[in-house]
Amino acid sequence: MTREPLPTFPPGFLWGASASAFQTEGAPAADGKGPSGWDRFAAEPGRIKDGSDASRGTGFHDRYREDVALLAGLGADAFRFSVSWPRVVPGGSGAVNTAGLDFYDRLVDELCAQGITPAPTLYHWDTPAELDDAGGWLRRDTAYRFAEYAAVVAERLADRVPMWITLNEPAEVTLLGYALGEHAPGRKLLFDALPAAHHQLLAHGLSVQALRAAGASNIGIAVSHTPVWTAGESEGDRFGAELYDTISNWLFADPILTGAYPDENFAALMPGPVADDLKVISAPLDWYGVNYYNPTLVGAPATEALDSFAGFEMPAELPFGIREIEGYAKTDFGWPVVPDGLREMLTALSARFGDRLPPLYITENGCSYDGVHDRARIDYLDGHLRALHTAMAEGVDVRGYFTWSLTDNFEWIEGVSRRFGLVHVDHETLERTPKDSYRWYRDVIRASRR
Repeated sequence: MTREPLPTFPPGFLWGASASAFQTEGAPAADGKGPSGWDRFAAEPGRIKDGSDASRGTGFHDRYREDVALLAGLGADAFRFSVSWPRVVPGGSGAVNTAGLDFYDRLVDELCAQGITPAPTLYHWDTPAELDDAGGWLRRDTAYRFAEYAAVVAERLADRVPMWITLNEPAEVTLLGYALGEHAPGRKLLFDALPAAHHQLLAHGLSVQALRAAGASNIGIAVSHTPVWTAGESEGDRFGAELYDTISNWLFADPILTGAYPDENFAALMPGPVADDLKVISAPLDWYGVNYYNPTLVGAPATEALDSFAGFEMPAELPFGIREIEGYAKTDFGWPVVPDGLREMLTALSARFGDRLPPLYITENGCSYDGVHDRARIDYLDGHLRALHTAMAEGVDVRGYFTWSLTDNFEWIEGVSRRFGLVHVDHETLERTPKDSYRWYRDVIRASRR
């Protein structure tokens, strides 16, 4: 099939790829890394669907130069990676592991040597196990410990890192880790998980302060967003969709961008001096990151088997139900491929926040497909870049795009069975093989610079 060339993106548009520490690095004992809550969770029998070993990752800790060379081969402008909190501060607070910091020092130097912007995320779900044992994000103290850790990283790297991300997807940590128990730390608290949301938001605000105090600039956050479609016309369907929209989209964006929760009922459920905390949470950002994969169809609670969240069975106590979206192609993960949902979400953000919305980056967008000859991934990325360009033509200020992910990795509870990478990883030998989509994305980046 012959495609029309992609439309032209503006000069200076940032092209990148992403990864995370837990999913790629591995955990060599000689480095002094402490255990994370995810290390412990993944080691519990039955937690990882394919039984694979989370501790290997993709061997990135030892093979980072190889992966930076792959980024250079793409012509990528930037690499979004994450710093492992327990690698830098093994106990979550207290003693700093100099060997862990040295690893990120070497990585940043390697990226800079190749002309690639380092864009570290300070938290991509790997809470130090000691903090998880003490309550994790349910405890206010965790937010302060996170800010201390952010300062440690910035003091070492701020002279060479021109782009910073505080947290990745606090909604998923809250929903999957604390409400539904499907991810670490495996808590099943339903709406009693809301303190985890507030304390992550507080950690974000405190870490913005800490980063700026350490000389860092160009600071943002990566937040997952999904257009919420209403499953039916009943009052229960409308209520369920509106509630889910509030929880998944605005419970995190509103405090960050407006200094208020989207509903005073949610504000009343949050712990601590909420009004004072919101002043910290809403510290001005230089940019705001959007992670987009697909829309979500939501209605009243239902009892049929399709009532699920990302493949997880929904508890009957919840006042909404997730439905399967029909009529679209599906990824190997079973997620619907809806490129225009990206445009829909970006224009919704622009309409809701107006001048309070800083410039945007797409900090994650990608899909799971098997195979090195991955035409389906090319089609997915092509469609989403066209939808992104349309949103920009409609006035949304988007400055760059990071695809998820550079390499196949350890996909949380799915293990190594889901492949999101532009580069195939043999999970036995850890050998890297660029896919057809790698070459396609390379050509997209090259064409954008002509």
